[in-house]
Amino acid sequence: MDKVFDLAIIGGGINGCGIARDAAGRGNSVFLCEMNDLASGTSSWSTKLVHGGLRYLEYYEFRLVREALIEREILWQIAPHIIRPLRFVLPHHSGLRPAWLLRLGLFLYDHIGGRHLLPPTRSVDLVHDEVGKPLIANRYSKGFEYSDCFVDDARLVVLTARDAADRGAEIHTRTRAVEIRQVDGIWQVTVENTISGTRTTINARALVNAGGPWVEQVLSSGSGVNARAKVRLVQGSHIVVRKLYAHDRAYMFQNADGRIIFVIPYQDDFTLIGTTDRDYDGDPAKVKASEDEIKYLCASASEYLKNPVTPEDVVWTYSGVRPLYDDGASEAKAATRDYVFELDTPGGAPLLSIYGGKITT
Repeated sequence: MDKVFDLAIIGGGINGCGIARDAAGRGNSVFLCEMNDLASGTSSWSTKLVHGGLRYLEYYEFRLVREALIEREILWQIAPHIIRPLRFVLPHHSGLRPAWLLRLGLFLYDHIGGRHLLPPTRSVDLVHDEVGKPLIANRYSKGFEYSDCFVDDARLVVLTARDAADRGAEIHTRTRAVEIRQVDGIWQVTVENTISGTRTTINARALVNAGGPWVEQVLSSGSGVNARAKVRLVQGSHIVVRKLYAHDRAYMFQNADGRIIFVIPYQDDFTLIGTTDRDYDGDPAKVKASEDEIKYLCASASEYLKNPVTPEDVVWTYSGVRPLYDDGASEAKAATRDYVFELDTPGGAPLLSIYGGKITT
């Protein structure tokens, strides 16, 4: 009889590879297929942060933030060669969130996640401190500096997959799942090599759908599952410009629309600015930063920086789609970033579909 894997996983992003590593580490036989390369979707389109998500506190996502903050130091200790501490400066902008609210949020951020190694928040005088120098003179006087971490997101996924493979998992890239069906309580997954066109079928006792933006397409390929959960595709775009300032801190800027953007030192010679948050309708493989988004990010940064950023300054852009769980939130920025799992057992064998989530968790 053909081999029956304990677990088959569709999707080679951070979720799929993380599950493969965990399952293989517990002694399970694991098969993972990814239609492109590892981390080719949402997992390489992030803002490159291992962070708790300070702004999620505004939506009372305390558990999500706490779990992410705990995970942040664990990840840093596991992979210090690709994750490094980064200090963020949050200027107080009069007329937006009051200073007491920022201080309260940062106090919670410092204390709910068991921070042991990263330095705590401090107040900064933006008139005299060097971090105030790139900002528009006399507009911002007070700010806060807090800790998070920067990550090479795609490499984190690849290293996770490498570790899973070292523990016995079979990782197949450029291998698309074209049909999933159940026979006698066993999942049969037909996969196609996207280069040669060769098809093979593997058997597994349980199946994980970690397809990210393609999670619903995976379910429609013969699973027999009528999914109750719906995915909400939210586009996030980033721009990269030449290095904007000399020091090593990043910034978190608040916008009048209630959103925030990050301005982050990137790859020695550049500055990364992002991200946008808007609903996306279309093929996730074809997503790209729109002119409006580029203008929005430039205008948001220019609200704070003494040297304005213009679309002509943009060296390159990247854009991705976050596969969030559709919780009915009216605005993309308010949709939950938390994981939502849907477990179906159409013919007795389990199928777990994953919606949402963050690099950090």
